[in-house]
Amino acid sequence: MVDAVAVSSDARVLDVATGTGLVARALMRRYGCAVVGLDQSEEMLGRARALVGPSVELVVGEAESLPFEDASFDALTFTYLLRYVDDPAATMRELARVVRPGGRIAMLEFYVPAGVWHPLWVLYTRVGLPALGRLVSREWYEVGRFLGPNISSFWRDHPLESVVSMWGAAGIDSVSARVMSVGGGVVMWGTRDGKS
Repeated sequence: MVDAVAVSSDARVLDVATGTGLVARALMRRYGCAVVGLDQSEEMLGRARALVGPSVELVVGEAESLPFEDASFDALTFTYLLRYVDDPAATMRELARVVRPGGRIAMLEFYVPAGVWHPLWVLYTRVGLPALGRLVSREWYEVGRFLGPNISSFWRDHPLESVVSMWGAAGIDSVSARVMSVGGGVVMWGTRDGKS
């Protein structure tokens, strides 16, 4: 996903749902650009702060209502976001709003494998993840139980083609998607058009 934004060192990039700051750090290291990391969780931003230090500006906020002016950024990245918002289409419009025309937008998300990998994925996400989580704590057990059904539900309600269309409707052109990890992940990217 970091490769998909392909920005210059003088670019300003917004990393939405930055979490622990791994993508923000990767962007900064790869391009030497200015990065702003946004997350709704103060706790996650605290962990990001420990990772990236003062080199990344960290902001508390929600993807559905970004605290930035139109066209404030040269590029935008986000990970594991659309499954958690009430209106993915409206969120995509809001993300596109803060990117300048011609700027890149890229997403990393879990995906549901097809074919022979599907039953193995179901077994892993419905049995393996909760069991592994139980070894750590009650909270991680609940995360393990939640994740597989949440991923399945999102992609059932929003097939990949409809997410690509959603991006187009938000003003993002030349949308591409690449399924990775035998179908367990997907990277999507596109370019903000100059019309909307």
